[in-house]
Amino acid sequence: MCGFAGALERDTPADRWQEQLAAMGGRLIHRGPDDSGDWFDPEAGIGLAHRRLAVIDVSPEGHQPMACRSGRFIIAYNGEIYNYEELRADLGSENISWRGHSDTEVLLEAVEAWGLEETVRRTVGMFAFALWDRKNRELHLVRDRLGIKPLYYGWCGRSLLFGSELKALRAHPRFSNPIDRNSVAAFLRHNYIPTPWSIHEGIYKQRPGTILTFSGNRVENRESMKETEYWSLETVTGRGMADPFTGSAGEAVDELERVLRAAVGCRMVADVPLGAFLSGGIDSSAVVALMQAQSSTPVKTFTIGFEEQGYNEADHARAIARHLGTDHTELIVKPEQAREVIPLLPTMFDEPFADSSQIPTWLVSELARRSVTVSLSGDGGDELFAGYTRYGTFRDLHRMIGWCPEPLRQLSGKALSAIPARLLDGALGWLPLRFERYGSGGRPGDKLHKLAEMLKYPSPAHLYLDLLSHWKQPADLVPGSVERPNILWGGEPVPDFHDRTSWMMYLDSLTYLPDDILTKVDRASMQVSLEARVPVLDHRVVEYAWRLPMSMKIRDGGLKWVLRQVLYRYVPRELIDRPKMGFGIPIDQWLRGPLRDWAEAYLDESRLRRDGWFDPAPIRRKWTEHLSGRRDWQYYLWDVLMFEAWREAL
Repeated sequence: MCGFAGALERDTPADRWQEQLAAMGGRLIHRGPDDSGDWFDPEAGIGLAHRRLAVIDVSPEGHQPMACRSGRFIIAYNGEIYNYEELRADLGSENISWRGHSDTEVLLEAVEAWGLEETVRRTVGMFAFALWDRKNRELHLVRDRLGIKPLYYGWCGRSLLFGSELKALRAHPRFSNPIDRNSVAAFLRHNYIPTPWSIHEGIYKQRPGTILTFSGNRVENRESMKETEYWSLETVTGRGMADPFTGSAGEAVDELERVLRAAVGCRMVADVPLGAFLSGGIDSSAVVALMQAQSSTPVKTFTIGFEEQGYNEADHARAIARHLGTDHTELIVKPEQAREVIPLLPTMFDEPFADSSQIPTWLVSELARRSVTVSLSGDGGDELFAGYTRYGTFRDLHRMIGWCPEPLRQLSGKALSAIPARLLDGALGWLPLRFERYGSGGRPGDKLHKLAEMLKYPSPAHLYLDLLSHWKQPADLVPGSVERPNILWGGEPVPDFHDRTSWMMYLDSLTYLPDDILTKVDRASMQVSLEARVPVLDHRVVEYAWRLPMSMKIRDGGLKWVLRQVLYRYVPRELIDRPKMGFGIPIDQWLRGPLRDWAEAYLDESRLRRDGWFDPAPIRRKWTEHLSGRRDWQYYLWDVLMFEAWREAL
């Protein structure tokens, strides 16, 4: 795993390229502490910088940027191609004089032999890379199918910059791109900035499954680039619905075990120590079980727990590790240890990011890195096998209110909103028991006020957006901003699905998965130079999962049915069957306690008014209500706090 950056620009003096690339690459040392390199061609106006975390072929033969044998293609690459030995055999190894055994070298020779698009279609892996074609004077930027590895690009004047993280682009001497107010509004809604936007004007995230091509003669703006989609989730879902799995339930479980076992097995190849995150949940337990089944020695597994029992899954993980016979390491984190991570977050994530599970994700990554360089993760199972509790929430709410005419829903919502939440808490204290299936915690007044907001929406799409949203009208909070259309908000057509759960899973896979979950795992793990691999998101597993009918994902009220059946073959049911628990921390309590002074400094009304990014009134109102205990506004407040902390660190 690595990091890279570069520039395509016409007017950089030859004697400035090395200094400029060193500055950009130097910002990515955490992604690649083992080696560094740069390559540039002043006449063509192209330069590449690379930082290497050596995982496969740790010898100098894996050094980057790397050129193919003919010298035509130069690559700076971040990722792993898991089927590189197979590709190497297909290329005819006896006819090629290989320098080493890195997947980077195989990737380069494959591009020369088969072409770029055909090569990436044949790969199994996670990757982002920049490829310079010296013959055609073209730059190609490529991102993997699901968006596991990050890739930013954009313009500073007439310079095209690109790289693994924004901090590398900021190191370019011409970078002066201001903060994008529209992106701030989007961040407040989602707690992340959705693709293709970034926090800076003129800088973008590349869409997963695409190749961007830039001519060395025209690099002025987005209109000068060509985008090629080599893999599409829309196509995958369409094929899945056209050719659904028709076998028995037992055959479906057998096939999932086969494809997932293969996906796990190929991700166990490394020339460095390897392990796995184990939370005790379905996804990570399945990955570890399939790892241990293919390993002759105990797999190293890592878990963190918390002193607050409502956030602690360490006991469950320990029991599963004991049953599977793994070499298990556990760390019970004290609250002050977790809070010490907060100052690291602004530079770790490079742009505002407010999923508070970023803290435990960094903690477990740091724990694993003490023993291994590569760790497998179970991310992706919720989106593929219907694991989020909000899917059930949405179905139940839609069933409850979908029959009701819109005017009556609007009237009911307004009436319910008019009753203060604290009165609802007093009158309906028994309600939390009725809401247990939708997640623990929260006051009845909060939940009923959320229901009141949902009653006001005119369509299922609006209702689901509400379930995904933090601030409901973020453009009103950020003066001078507008919310851009996107796939969640009317910007792109969404395929027709047989059921609403598939529709939600599709949207989550395009938005929440790459922009929140995978961003969180990549930044937190790479901050400590740990490579995180996600076998559940092998594209072959994804394509198979979308062929399965919903009856094999949700059955008898249980979520992820087919994945559970695979896991039951390795782990007893009694160790698995329990309510879903998120990977979170008690931010709500900390904001009222040990983080109160820290938060108050950022939420100070005069500061907010002076800085001009937010309307202070609604923020102060929520802060006051949260401190009093009348309402729980932790997610809304964490968004603002993470923006303010990021801006201060910029």
